[in-house]
Amino acid sequence: MTITTLMRAGLIAVLGLFITACSGLPSSAEMPPASELAADPYEIGVGDTVSIHVWRNPELGQTIVVRPDGFISLPLMGDVKAEGKMPEDLAAEISNTLGEYIRTPEVTVMVTDPLSKEFRNRIRVTGQVASPQSVAFQPGMTVLDVVLMAGGVTDFAADSRAILHRQIEGEYKSFGLDLEAILTDGDMRTNHSLQPGDVISVPRKQLFRGEL
Repeated sequence: MTITTLMRAGLIAVLGLFITACSGLPSSAEMPPASELAADPYEIGVGDTVSIHVWRNPELGQTIVVRPDGFISLPLMGDVKAEGKMPEDLAAEISNTLGEYIRTPEVTVMVTDPLSKEFRNRIRVTGQVASPQSVAFQPGMTVLDVVLMAGGVTDFAADSRAILHRQIEGEYKSFGLDLEAILTDGDMRTNHSLQPGDVISVPRKQLFRGEL
């Protein structure tokens, strides 16, 4: 091996170490287990079907789909904003308004078809996988499950540099994934459990990193 070749190999190795050190991605040890993250209170969304019951006044009850503008239409009240509200808050608002027409109304609101939740709770996998896609979240789902559902990684995937993007306290944070170790070596240390809204991205190989 020539001196020039040795120098080139050494430069690539140094570049690799430098890039890794500067990537800023938290280690797998910093990944918060999905089971420890508190579930957010459910907010009604567009497309949800809500069932409204008014005790002793069944004629005022409705089972209705939240319109694209976020409103529902109710007897005596007309249009009422439902999107972004928790069911109990919407029930309290309806009860307060109906109090102008009937005595001490008791209102309950239930989401019978949470269509918007199904969309918000999807898992996405993008980049160098055979079939980038969005899949419905299922409890117990892991990184490996979703990558396999996407047909695995392509020949151009820098699978050791995959990233998991997760929303934590309203802000997306990124965590390194080693799909090469998972798929090739059976090393499951970064085969994290997933949670609704997670996004897995698999970058393309880059020559300057020595990825051939």
